Order: sequence, then structure tokens, then C-alpha cells
Amino acid sequence: MNAPFKSPVVPEPPLWDLSDLYASRQDARIAEDLAAARVVVADLGALQGQLTGSRAEPARLGRLLDRAIALYEKATDALGGLSAYAFLVASTARDDAGAQGFEADVREKVTALATPTVWLTLEINQLEEGEVEAALATYAEASRWRPWLRRVRAQKPHELPAELETYLAERMPIAAQWPRLFDETLAALRVKAGKDALTLSETLNQLSDPKPARRRAAAEGLSGALQGEVRTLALVLNTVAAEKALEDGKRGFARPADSRHLANEVDGEAVDAMAEAVAQAYPRLSHRYYALKARVLGKPTLDHWDRNAPLDTRAPRTFDWGQGRDLVLDSFSDLGPEFADRARGFFDRPWIDARARPGKQSGAYAHPVTANRHPYVFLNWMGERRDVLTLAHELGHGVHQTLAADRGTLLADTPLTLAETASIFAEGLTFDRLLADAPRAERRGLLAGRIEDGLNTVVRQIAFHRFETRFHDARAGGELSVERIGQIWMEEMAASLGPAVTLNPGYEVWWAYVSHFVHSPFYVYAYAFGDLLTAALMETRRADPAAFTPLYRDLLAAGGTRTYVEALKPFGLNPRDPAFWLIGCRRLERLVDEFEALV
Repeated sequence: MNAPFKSPVVPEPPLWDLSDLYASRQDARIAEDLAAARVVVADLGALQGQLTGSRAEPARLGRLLDRAIALYEKATDALGGLSAYAFLVASTARDDAGAQGFEADVREKVTALATPTVWLTLEINQLEEGEVEAALATYAEASRWRPWLRRVRAQKPHELPAELETYLAERMPIAAQWPRLFDETLAALRVKAGKDALTLSETLNQLSDPKPARRRAAAEGLSGALQGEVRTLALVLNTVAAEKALEDGKRGFARPADSRHLANEVDGEAVDAMAEAVAQAYPRLSHRYYALKARVLGKPTLDHWDRNAPLDTRAPRTFDWGQGRDLVLDSFSDLGPEFADRARGFFDRPWIDARARPGKQSGAYAHPVTANRHPYVFLNWMGERRDVLTLAHELGHGVHQTLAADRGTLLADTPLTLAETASIFAEGLTFDRLLADAPRAERRGLLAGRIEDGLNTVVRQIAFHRFETRFHDARAGGELSVERIGQIWMEEMAASLGPAVTLNPGYEVWWAYVSHFVHSPFYVYAYAFGDLLTAALMETRRADPAAFTPLYRDLLAAGGTRTYVEALKPFGLNPRDPAFWLIGCRRLERLVDEFEALV
């Protein structure tokens, strides 16, 4: 008698295991780690005044710098692990008051412990450049901190008196309640789409549905849901911008984005030039592509909910979790076995939370925690092609973070301008494999998807950046109404999408779900920066893949020890040359050329 047939078990997207950090919110180790951190902070505080007191003794100053910065890193590791645990728990349970309260409580306790360390960077910046250099030259072990000191010294012109710096650090948990309100509001959002009540993540996913009626229902439902909350979300955005403007003014930053540029170690003029280059390319990229897509779909223009619509009305290919995992790991192996092995560790442990569920916030991220702990990856898996690429993107971050971990927490920290490199590179490798393995009938749709991903990363993020810049500039004159924010949004989105896309009524409030505007003002340009930078790297790899891999590994393993100019020098690339940014735009334009040939 034959055995009964059993269908293969389809692996479910995983939930992460946070027990490497803490067993639960009640874990006794939380109090123990807070107590241990308090001791480290006290040891560091005992050195206050000794740096400036040793400025005439280079050898002693070098030893003190080495000890003080090492203690600062130790305190950062202790408090960073606890902060990360609270955030990771809360981000999967935005509807759980206990989890949200725990995160807020931890934030306050960590801030109270960390605030007394503010003196260190202030005292370092009281030293003259020659005094610091003499100390590093005399006491060689201290020279390992040179990249971190470079970033600290860059902040010197914008530092405030110690009392004000302490006050700003102490009030940080209170200011963080505005992003909390934003997150909780969006997590509770339910979008009426036909007979369904969708979360934000489910709604955004349905905008890629092959059926036009379902896309429209999702879009109109989202507009209606956001309209119900838009005044609260506008208040949050206005308040975050006002607080930022107040601090920026005290610190002497001329423009709202300048503090972000300084943290990213880039010139504002270079970012402006990149943004302008992309904006000038709108007609050759987004305007042209969306006109072609409208022709393929048989429409005079696209409704805004058609922007990411599949070209085929049949259900697009989907991927179960196991298929997505294998595809991404195979793509990482194209760079070499080490990259695939590091990525595989995230699946095996597990260090990934991919299962979409009510209360879990939308979006995706890779959290580095601290260098003495492993990262975690977060996403909402729906089985779409974009989810495969998102998985690759976040694992790119995760692998980057594991490679840089040997540098220690302070030196592993990478400016945004380089932090997106590994993620976008991994996404590109995965797409290349998807395209290579696709049947001929699917190639046009895949190519369209890749172009749309590029447009979303470069064109859309620059449009976001231009909206954000205009909003902050206008906010300097007083609070902006919902209607004025919507007007700025519509103008920038229309400019970026072009005449082939109709922005239907209701779209004017869609700025309200973009979390970066609230959590990390002026973060978004880093995506375009990273994409264009990565495009130049991928072009370099095409010439000699074998020679490229060790250079690329060194770039990632360097963490934040090199500026982006220094990091790209071994590849023969100069990002200070305006022509550098055209490499990425031309690469995307070539994809549009290929697509047009198939239309």
C-alpha cells in the first residue's frame, strides 16, 4: 500500500529570537546592566578635567584619551544593547501599551545614565589640534581613535556650553514622544479597501496588486484613513521641525539639512549638486518611463495608484519564505562564500523578524545594536518580488554591520552616505539573478520592476528631499497648515513623476505616512546618494569581478574609519567630480532604453 502523499511544508516567515539580548521585559539582567553601566560612567566621569589638565604632556594626554574613549565605548555598548532591545520589542508591538511604555521608560533611564558623559566630547574639543596630534603621535595606542576624533572635532564649531548640551541630552526622551505618537497613530491605522480593513503595510502592498480595482480601493482607502489623522500628523511634523530649527539656530547651522550633512561627512554643496542633477534627469528617467508604462497599460496617463502596478494583469510570481531565502543567499554567494555565510547566519539563529501581523510597524530595517552584539533584521514579508529585494537590502546592511564589528562600536558606525552602499549593492545582485533566471515572458515585467525600484530609490527620494527642504524652509516662518504641506507635496511629486501620472484627489496627504520626515529629518537623500554611489561600484565590478571583491570587503569592513572620498579611492572613483553622479543616472537610463525596446 502506498504511503499517503504529504505536501511539502512551506516555511513560514520567521519571528526573531531576542534572548541573546534579554529573555523578556522583566529579565533581571536589565537592572544588572543598568547598574554596571552606572559604574562605567562613574569611572569615565572621574577623568573629567584631566584631558585639558594634561594638554602640555603629550604622552599623558594620549593615555588619558585612550582610556576615556575606551570607557565611553564600553558605556555605549552597555546602554546601546538595552536601548536596542526596547526598540526591537516595541517595533513589533506598536499596539501594546506595555511594550511602548517599556521603550519610553528605558529611553529615560538610558538618557539619565548617558547624559553625564557629555563632558567628554566637549573637553576633547577644548584641546587645540596640535595638542591632540602630539598626543596621538606620542602614545600610539590612542591613534586607533583618530577616525572617531575626526568626527568629534568636526562638531566643534557647533557645540554649545556644557549646561545647554546637558539640557538637550536630558530632554531627548521627551522629544522622542513625538515620533512615538507618529508610530502609534500609523500602527493603529486601518484602511477600508472594499470589504477589507488593512494595516498600512498591507495597504502599501496592495498598491502593487495586478487588479486595478484593488489598487484603487487601497489608494482611496489610504487617502481616507490619512485624512482622519492628518491634523495630528501635521502637528507632529510641525513640532519636530520647530524643535530642530531651534536647536540648529543655537548651534549655528545655516540651513536645516546642514546638521545631517555634517553627520554624514559630506558637503552640502555636493548634496545640492546631486539633487539638482537628479531633478534635471526627471524627464529622461521618470517622465519617460511612466509615459512608456501608460502606453503598455493602454492608458493615456497613469493614476497615481498605477505607479507600481505590474504590467501583466495575471497574478505576478510570488515567493514563499524558503524561495526568497535561497534566492538571496545565492545572490550573496556571487560576491564570495564569506558574504553568503554571514547572511546565512541571520536565518539560522534566527535574527530576522519577517512575519507581518497586526501591531507590527510598517517598513523594514537592519538594527546594528552594538559591535559586541549581532544585528537584527526587520521586514514585513508578503511574498512579492519587492519583498525578496527588501530582504536582500536589509541583509546587505546586516552583513556590512558584521564585517565592521571588529572595529568596535564607535569606529564601526558608518555615515549614511556609505551605510546604504552594501544594502543597495545586495539588492542589485539579487535583481540580476532574478532577471537571469526569469523566463522570457517575465523579463519585461522584471525590467519594469527594477526601473521602478531605481526610480523609487533615486527620483522619489530626491523628490522627498526637495519636499522636506521646502517644508523646513517654510516652517521657519510659522506653523504650516495641512493644506500648505499638501500643496508643497503635490508640487514636488508632480515635478518628479511628470505629466504621465495623474495625482488623484486624496494624494495630497500621502506625505503623512513617510516616517523618515519625523524620525530622521533629511535622511532620505542618503538613499539616492547610496544608489548612485553603488551604481558606480557595480560598473567597476563589471570590468573585473575577481579584483573587485577584496576591495569591496575592505570598504565594508572599514566601517566609519574612512570618509566616502577615501573609501572610493581604491576603486579609482572620485565622488567630488560632478560627472561621478551621472554614472548612476546613465545606468538607470540604459534600463529605460532596454524597456522601451520591449514596448
